[in-house]
Amino acid sequence: MCEEEYAVRAGAVNARLYRTACLYLDSEAAAVDAVDEAVYRGLRACKKLREPDYFATWLTRILINVCKEELRRRKREVAVEELPETAVEQFDALPLREAVRRLPRELRDVVALRYFTGLTLAETAQTLDIPPGTVSTRQRRALSLLRLELREEE
Repeated sequence: MCEEEYAVRAGAVNARLYRTACLYLDSEAAAVDAVDEAVYRGLRACKKLREPDYFATWLTRILINVCKEELRRRKREVAVEELPETAVEQFDALPLREAVRRLPRELRDVVALRYFTGLTLAETAQTLDIPPGTVSTRQRRALSLLRLELREEE
């Protein structure tokens, strides 16, 4: 894959990457940085991509790894109280977003990719490198936990 083709394809999935990063990192600024880093890493490795049909899934996987690195880095930092950046963070205070945040990481990953990023079951499985049946099981578990938690808040 040449650099021009990479740029076109990366631009086409940029919005989806950004939504994914926002869900992982809970910050617009951090999400923009993560997407930039993932696109850069993808550019450096684009010649290694064996199946161009899976470009979006491949780049999403790179983004998830970048987000996980950022989350690990944040754990090492001392927590500092921050002011909300934008209306997106005010939206994050909604009960559904809080309920999703409280899910275990493996369930949260599936919910984020399936419902907030719009990936199919097969794309989610490929992105997370797990079998489709596992994605389906985690999705059902996550949805039942979300239903229970949201009913308790009513």
